[in-house]
Amino acid sequence: MSFLELKDIHKSYFLGKDEFPVLKGINLSFDKGEFVSILGESGGGKSTLMNIIGGLDRNFSGDVLVNGNRLDHKQEKKLDVYRRETIGYIFQSFNLINYQTNLENVETSLNMTTLSAAQRKQRATELLDKVGLSEHIHKYPSQLSGGQKQRVAIARALAADPDVMIADEPTGALDSVNTAEVLELLEQIAQEGKLVIVVTHSQAVAEYGTRILHMADGKIDEEKNLKDKFEAPATTDRLTSKPLSASSVWDMAFDHLKYKKLQNFLIILGSAIGVFSVILFLGLGNGIKGYINDQVSSLANPNYPTVVRNTLSDKDATSTERVQATAQAAATDYSSTVFSDSVIKKIGNVKNVSKTYQGYQFGGAVFKYGNTQSQSGTQVQTWSPVYANKIIKAGHKPSGDNEIVIDKTFAQKANKNWKSLIGKNISYTYVAYNKNNQAVPVTSTMKIVGITDGGQAGTVYATTFSGMKKDLANVSAVTEANYLTLKINETNNVKSAVSAVNKIKDNGQQAAVAVSVGSVLDTINTITSLASYVLAAIAGISLVVSAIMIIVTTYMSVSERTKEIGVLRALGARAKDIRGLFTNEALLMGIISAVFGIATAYIAQFVMNSALYGLIKFNIVQVSLGNVIFAVIISLIIALVASFVPSRRAANLNTIDALAAD
Repeated sequence: MSFLELKDIHKSYFLGKDEFPVLKGINLSFDKGEFVSILGESGGGKSTLMNIIGGLDRNFSGDVLVNGNRLDHKQEKKLDVYRRETIGYIFQSFNLINYQTNLENVETSLNMTTLSAAQRKQRATELLDKVGLSEHIHKYPSQLSGGQKQRVAIARALAADPDVMIADEPTGALDSVNTAEVLELLEQIAQEGKLVIVVTHSQAVAEYGTRILHMADGKIDEEKNLKDKFEAPATTDRLTSKPLSASSVWDMAFDHLKYKKLQNFLIILGSAIGVFSVILFLGLGNGIKGYINDQVSSLANPNYPTVVRNTLSDKDATSTERVQATAQAAATDYSSTVFSDSVIKKIGNVKNVSKTYQGYQFGGAVFKYGNTQSQSGTQVQTWSPVYANKIIKAGHKPSGDNEIVIDKTFAQKANKNWKSLIGKNISYTYVAYNKNNQAVPVTSTMKIVGITDGGQAGTVYATTFSGMKKDLANVSAVTEANYLTLKINETNNVKSAVSAVNKIKDNGQQAAVAVSVGSVLDTINTITSLASYVLAAIAGISLVVSAIMIIVTTYMSVSERTKEIGVLRALGARAKDIRGLFTNEALLMGIISAVFGIATAYIAQFVMNSALYGLIKFNIVQVSLGNVIFAVIISLIIALVASFVPSRRAANLNTIDALAAD
């Protein structure tokens, strides 16, 4: 039984409905140890026959038998295994992978065996030494002559220890000296017990083998035995094949990335700028939110929400609208803005409210100290636990009926040595209202016990509730509190307590409006987050641009590497390996871009924080782990999506067409 048999092979090409027969009933048998030359002129069907034998062409009729077993050309996966285990290719134009060294070119075939990395390297080195290239193993194909390139190709074809060596015009691009050397190598391979099939149009080359098959017009019209076939060993140790490993695909992708340094660097740079910008703007948003939270929290305790009376009957009104309505009602219907004892009691009974502080707030106050007068519209109020002690820059908070704290700006205007005002008296006037909603001027003189700096929260002039109540009683003004401060037992309970207070009813409508610093911060943070996301989205446009660049580059890479794709498929690589090769290269660009972008963002964070800390005493850029993970994921998704179409185009290329590409 012959090792390889072809039975009634027919093959036609179609142009529209017109059929052009290429192979017209080929019946052949081959044995190991033979050096068979298929001779004929161009167009006779030699290459088509070679493609069928090599498992590249699947569209024909007839049978191919290997060791008596029919090879099913309809099953692509089985053909991949057949090429890996049985076929070795030697091409006229060498088809070496230009970004791999000669050693790596040979190892590419060995990557589809079960040999370890050290064993693969050793075998590749031995094969290159066998073909006389031991001094050139670390060179690239571009550094070799034509004859040397063909010897590398022979070493690569031998690497996986195939049973059949198919050589397509192996000497077509060589001079006479190199031709003789290559033919001697092929003869040596046949002597070692392999089947060598050479496709040629040269009579001299054909006569070097053991048998000549002449093809013309799709048929074998002459068969000539030149000498006996070489004796094939009865048994041989064979390498075990396996699919190309994922690590090998990654290695090849990385090798090509390094080979196209400048082109890929520009793409990576563009992507890195996008990643950097996205992370920086998100980090800046975090910093701004943190800064606002820090500033507000340093001035006002978030565990102490403020409560005012509700004067709106509209059930759909927001808390902000209700607060504004209450402020307006204070000038026209003041009595509606104060708290009754019953409402205060209901509020005090709300779950998680530990204490209720009554207070007053009046606008339009005018403070005078000597010849210094405060700006119009100054607000005077009672001191509330909502204020952090941090805002008192000198002295202490008021506790007695005649004690008051004043704003630092006013104190500095009154005396350059502003702290010297502690212990001095200050007079002020404001307007209150009596039970008939008539304006009543209130004038008071109190001792300055503290000086405040409200910063972003504004000016703070505050005295005690009992002190203001006495002043109001002296002029027969309404003495009920017009705002409350609630003490909540835990910060986590503030929102639920505020919600509960806002649900209290009085005479069938909402009784009060509670507003916490947390609510204000939530609104500010929402606005800040929205702004940072918008800026990050704008910065993300550069990522979209980089995605387009990756698409274009991957498409160009597929076009430039078409022959490489054909060679890998001929060596037994699967379609998924080809797809992975280009996908991995895009992902590598995404990963490297992300690393560069992240590193640059952290450097920018350090520089900006160092430059601004002396001014605001706060790290204004705060890149979080979540920001980094988000940017990395976005970068990888963009790279993956960008490579989707080109990588599949590469995987779907017809192997024969890819090998024939210029």
